This record gives sequence, structure tokens and C-alpha cells, in this order.
Amino acid sequence: MTTTQDQTQDQAAIFNGTATFKDSRSVDGTDTRAMPAFVLGEELAELAEVDPRIVVLTADLGRSNRTTDFAARHPDRFVNAGIAEKNMITMAAGMAASGLVPFAATFGSFAALLCAEQIRTDCAYPDLPVRVVGHHSGMSMGFYGTSHHSLEDLAMMRSIADLTVVSATDANHLRALLRLSLDHPHAMYLRLGRGRDPEVYAEVPELVVGKALTLREGTDLTIVTTGSEVAPAMQAADDLAAAGVEARVVDMWTISPLDRDAVLAAARETGAVLTVEEANGTGGLGSAVAECLLDAGLAPRFRRHGVPDQHVPVGPPAALYAHYRLDGAGIAAVARELLEGN
Repeated sequence: MTTTQDQTQDQAAIFNGTATFKDSRSVDGTDTRAMPAFVLGEELAELAEVDPRIVVLTADLGRSNRTTDFAARHPDRFVNAGIAEKNMITMAAGMAASGLVPFAATFGSFAALLCAEQIRTDCAYPDLPVRVVGHHSGMSMGFYGTSHHSLEDLAMMRSIADLTVVSATDANHLRALLRLSLDHPHAMYLRLGRGRDPEVYAEVPELVVGKALTLREGTDLTIVTTGSEVAPAMQAADDLAAAGVEARVVDMWTISPLDRDAVLAAARETGAVLTVEEANGTGGLGSAVAECLLDAGLAPRFRRHGVPDQHVPVGPPAALYAHYRLDGAGIAAVARELLEGN
């Protein structure tokens, strides 16, 4: 039996580069059609066939986000702004002011952190329909380290007025979000994961901005989660069910505006709420849910679960998820702690 001490030593060896780590979630070979980061350009290219308003911009990351697929089919509607992310967002705002629907894509760390002023002042303040796509968010850049980790973006983006903040769960969900966004009248920050997210939605229900999706019913607690953490939350619910604990799972794919009704129903009907996000635990989804509960005067058993308020170490993404208990087993363990009062 592996002890906690052994696991800690193994993780330390992985992070220090002295151990070999192999995990199907961290290696090549995943079908590209199942990768949100790869689906992006393909889906936008399809939509652009019938919608002349669509234009796509990237900051020298066409291969990373596969907007090259869009460029190959619509070269006259594609702009590579180079390594000039702030300029790219301002350019997109100008295009939106001219009646176009621009999608400006770069790493989440660059989009949200580097371009926060442009998103607020050039896009949200004049209420222009710019779609800022922050891909490879959270810890999914792994070995690239803190400069490329995007753990603060949910907190930063949800604090901007008139900015809709959404998070894609899997490739099918991303396709539905892109279609939904075409006629959304406000600026939008669209958060994508690492691009190797397992399928959650074989079919995506009708999406309404500000309305969460309940993927599993339960009476003992509710796991409110988003994006890359939806799949492991579902796995955690399965693990809990095997032990007689029924967990409701809510995909809070719209972080702003938050679905207050879903949050309050979870508190009243299950009595315990656990939020799970691949983001800094300060100011993000967990904070939004806590604010909602407090404003309503409700006090269920409650816990925010995400990345601690620290800079994460460098390592394979799957190892990082396990280290911070953001995989299925880890989420199930945190849920049990909440129910047991630990």
C-alpha cells in the first residue's frame, strides 16, 4: 500500500526531474478532434462559411490554438498580430466597433493577466462583442512555469463589469459555446483548458448564458465546478456513490453572470456545497459561490477547493492535478472531509 509519505516523495521526484512520469493525460496521442484547443480553429472556420462577421486573431500562437485551420480556409479574415497581445485585443475591439465578431486567442495567462486593461477599457466598457479566448488556462502549461500558468484569470475577469465569463468543459461544449457567442451582445472571456479534456457531453443541452447545467443529481452534497474540473468531479461523484454518498454535480460554465438559483438550490436541497476549480482559490468560482450564499443568508457546510494561494511548481499537468487533489480521487477525498467536518 502506498503511503502519503511515499506519494509525496514520488511527486517531489517528478517535480525535480529525477523520476519518470508517464500518464495518458500528459502525453501525445489524444485524438485532435477531442481537444478544445484544436477544435477552436476548425469550428470557427465552419461557422465563418455562413457568417461573414467572423474574424480571428492570434498573437503568434496559431499552431498552439490551431487557428491556422481557420487561416487556411479564410486567410482574408485572419490576423496574426505577432507577440503583441495588448495590441491584438485593441485591434479586435476596433473590428467589433465596425460590425464584425472577432475572436482573439492566446494563452490564458497572456489574455487575462497581460491584457486586463484592454479587455476592460477597450472591450467591456464600450460593450463591444469581442470574444477573448484564453486557452491552455490553469496549470495546463505545466513545465512552462508560473509565467504561463493562468490561475488568476477567473478572479480578474469576473471583476470586470459587462464582461461575460464562460468556461468550456470539453470539445463538444466548446463548439456549442462558440455558436452561442455569435449573437451574444456583450464582450466575452472564453476560458479553455489544456486541450486534452475528456468528453463530458456526448450531446450538449441548450445553453443559456447565466444558467448552469446539472449533470448529476444528489442529496448529500453539491459539487459546483467548471471547465477542466467537470470530468474529475463526475469521477469523484462516482467514487462517492460507491461509498453511499450521493453528490450532485453542477457545471457552472458561466462564471459571470453566476447562476444564483442553482447555487441557492444546492445549499437548500443538499446542505453541503463544494466548489472545485483549476484556478487560484482566491476570488474565482469558489468566491463567487460564497458571496452568493452569504448574500442570501445561507450557511451550508461549504468549502472552496482549488489551487492554494501560491505559485505552483513546475511539472506535468496530471502530476500537478494529483498534487493539488484536483483529480477525481482528490476531489472525492475533499468532499468526504467536508461531510465529516474536517
